This record gives sequence, structure tokens and C-alpha cells, in this order.
Amino acid sequence: MLTRRVFPFVVLVLVGCGAWGGTRTSTQPTPEPLDYPVGEFSFIERSGKTVTDKDLRGQVWVVSFIFTRCNGPCPAVTSAMQRLQKDLPDELNSGKLKLVTFTVDPIHDDLKTLNEYADARGADPKNWLFLTGDEKTVHKFHRDQFKQAVERNVGPGVKAGDEFGHGTRLAVVDKTGVIRAMYEGLPNEQFPDGKDRFETGLVRLKDRVHELLK
Repeated sequence: MLTRRVFPFVVLVLVGCGAWGGTRTSTQPTPEPLDYPVGEFSFIERSGKTVTDKDLRGQVWVVSFIFTRCNGPCPAVTSAMQRLQKDLPDELNSGKLKLVTFTVDPIHDDLKTLNEYADARGADPKNWLFLTGDEKTVHKFHRDQFKQAVERNVGPGVKAGDEFGHGTRLAVVDKTGVIRAMYEGLPNEQFPDGKDRFETGLVRLKDRVHELLK
């Protein structure tokens, strides 16, 4: 018998990838623990291999959403993932933990571009996946499953590197494919304690990973 999972209220956060001054980030922590299934999916990894929810079953994974030409928050979000790669080597190399980054700009971010982006940031291809797919599918996945806003910015005023607005939270998914926690993916520079809150959140994220790996 399937049990009903209830997803506590999560603030939808939309962050433009242009100037930092335009960034809007939630100041409210996401309730813990979360209990919401990611569900079935199928995307293409930068290696060209198809990755499904079943491939990640039995592993804990940390998820981020970015796009490679973003010149705003995305580099900071990717930097946070780099820190996790550095701080959790044993967990990653054990095969029990994966880092997973989705691009919200699949048309531009083809496999060659994703590989160049990942390689330039030292992403271990065994432990840190970069996934892409149809734009509508990725955006729906981001909104519906990870409860974060995403949109393509349109109009003559859109600057290079600001083609999309999207949520920047890092999500922790357990071995059964259920989202258990979300944390800020970068410091909120609009608030004096933004950096401290981010650092505290990153510690909590790693602690949560360790709990779920038990």
C-alpha cells in the first residue's frame, strides 16, 4: 500500500542570472524534513548516456539547476557543488552519493558545452552528473518536482547571460528517490547574515547527506 507523502510549503524562488542586484532569494529556510518523491524521469548525461530515476535508486544525490552561459548566481551555485565534491570525497567515491546538475538551457547547453563547462570546474564524471533534455520537460521537472520557479526571459532588453530565471536551491534526494531537504545554493548578499546562513546551510546539507547514507 502506498503511503501519502506530504510536501511542506516551499517558497518558490526565482533568480535572474543577470546582475547580482536583481537577484531575489528567499530568506525563509525550507522546512525539514521534506518528503516528496521525484518520480520517474529520463535525461541525457554529458557523456551521452541516458540516466533515469532507476539509475540513481539506492544512492543519495544532491541536485542543482544552472545554465552554462549564466553570468549571475549560477557560478556560485556550481561553486557550492564543487565544495561538496571536495568535502565529500569518500562518500562520492563509495558510489553511494552523486552530485547531479541539470541545465535549464538545453538548446544552448549541448553535450559539448556541458562537457567543457564540467571539465573546466573539475567535475569528476563518475560522481558528478550533468543532465539535459527537452527544455519544456526540464522546466516542468524543475517546477513540479523540485518546487522551484523557472522561466525563459524574453524581450529586447534581455542581456547575454540573463536568458533564464530559475531557483538556485540545492536539493537532497534519498536512496528511494524522495526529496528530503533543500538549502540555499549561494549566499544572499541582500542580507548582512547571508553568507553565514549559507555556510550554516551547507554544513546542515552535509550532515543530512550523512544521515541519509546510514
